Amino acid sequence: MDVPASVRDALGDDKAAMRLRMVRWLCAQGVRDERVLRALAAVPRHRFVNSALWDQAYEDTSLPIGYGQTISKPSVVARMLEWLLLGRNAQTLGHLGRVLEIGSGCGYQTRVLSLLAPMVVSAERLQPLHHLAVEHLRRWRVPGAGDCVLVFQDGSAGVAPHAPFDSIVAAASAECIPPAWLEQLRIGGRLVAPVQAPNGAGQVLLIVDRTPQGWQTLQGEGVQFVPLKSGTA
Repeated sequence: MDVPASVRDALGDDKAAMRLRMVRWLCAQGVRDERVLRALAAVPRHRFVNSALWDQAYEDTSLPIGYGQTISKPSVVARMLEWLLLGRNAQTLGHLGRVLEIGSGCGYQTRVLSLLAPMVVSAERLQPLHHLAVEHLRRWRVPGAGDCVLVFQDGSAGVAPHAPFDSIVAAASAECIPPAWLEQLRIGGRLVAPVQAPNGAGQVLLIVDRTPQGWQTLQGEGVQFVPLKSGTA
C-alpha cells in the first residue's frame, strides 16, 4: 500500500527507506490520519534508542530504553494520536492544542507530539530518562515542531502550573485515571491513557472527554504498557 505524497515529503534522508516501510505498514493496518503519518515519518525513531537496536527501530515493536522502561510500538503511538485528534478541542483547533504527556521516556513520542501541537508539556519521574529525553529533543529537532517543556516530577500529579490541557496522553498504565489528570483537562479536551481492563485481564485504552456537562468515556483497543508508578527516582 502506498502512502500519501504529503507523508513521503516528510521523510528525511536519515533511514528514509526504513521509515517509509514503517509508514506503509501503518497505513495497511488502518492508520488513516495523514497528520499522524507525517509526524511518524518525520521523526527518526532510531535516534531515540541504543544504536544496537537501530535495525529494529522501524519494526512494530516496543524497545527497551533502560531503567525498566520501553519505547512504545509505532502502531500504538499512532492509534493514541488518532484518538487524541478526534477530541472536540483538537477538531476545533486543527491540532492537539496544549498537550500533557505522562512519561517522557526517551523523548520519541514527545517529539512526535510536538509536530501535532504548538506546546507539549512532558513529565518524567526517572531522572536519567528525563535527562535523556532533554538531550534527544535538543539533538533531534524537526522542522515545524512546537515547543516542548520537559519536567522532572511524578507524572501522576500532572503538571498543574501549565494546566489546563486540551490533550493528555499517558505512556504508563494505571488502575484508574488519577484525579489530577481529570482536573487539569480543559473542557472540550480529551485524555487517552492505558488502564487495567474492567475484567482485570490485561490493559485497554481509555478515552475520556471533558464536556460542559461532565465526563464521557470510551473503551479502546487492548494494549500493553509499563505500570504507572508514583514518586521520583
